Amino acid sequence: MMEQVLKCLVIDDDPDVNAYVCDMVVQTSFLDLAGSLDNAQAALSEMENGAIDLLILDINLPGVDGVTFAGTLKELPARAAPRVILISGSGEHALAGYKVDAIDYLLKPFTYEAFYKAALKARNLSKAPAAAVANDHLFLKVEHDLVRVDINEIKYLESARDYVKVVTNGSTIIALSTMKALEEKLKGHRFMRVHRSFIINLDKIDAIQHLTVRFGKTVIPVTEQYRDAFKAVFSDWL
Repeated sequence: MMEQVLKCLVIDDDPDVNAYVCDMVVQTSFLDLAGSLDNAQAALSEMENGAIDLLILDINLPGVDGVTFAGTLKELPARAAPRVILISGSGEHALAGYKVDAIDYLLKPFTYEAFYKAALKARNLSKAPAAAVANDHLFLKVEHDLVRVDINEIKYLESARDYVKVVTNGSTIIALSTMKALEEKLKGHRFMRVHRSFIINLDKIDAIQHLTVRFGKTVIPVTEQYRDAFKAVFSDWL
């Protein structure tokens, strides 16, 4: 059986780093170097036609920075959106990398071993079957009404006896439901239970400190029962 090969584009404005990463791509049997660039804007045309499977992207770029550019890839059709490995000379952007669905974050100067492990993640994700499309909204019972809520607007859910407090980007909804029922409805989305009383949207976290997460001024602890699962999700960033 032929080995799956990923077409790879390197974007870094430092010529030495760009050449170093390109050499690593060439050394990796399941990667095919499609090209290298020194800015993100020039990559858009190649992204749109689905010609690139993997993007190795520096964060500190002139013009549009790497994190901002990676965020725009979500707007591409699913068939055209490449996997992204972010690289940087600083670890301060690791959480931002997670929020744009980067599959790994490599801190310069990184070894070929670290690069190879990241590339393997990209290959394994590309092999995985596409997940079924989940609903993008749910209806919450609020007094006598059913209120529609877009799931990607939800920050976190908090249990309140016979009710659940659903905190969104713009409001707080007190819904007649149970945490278990809503947890089931949120399957297939990036939500995680971190406490008996809290379910959080992993893409809405503002900050992580030790074993707590913060949404604005709200600090939510990750209790012992859920710590292993939480650490596994963030193992590449913490």
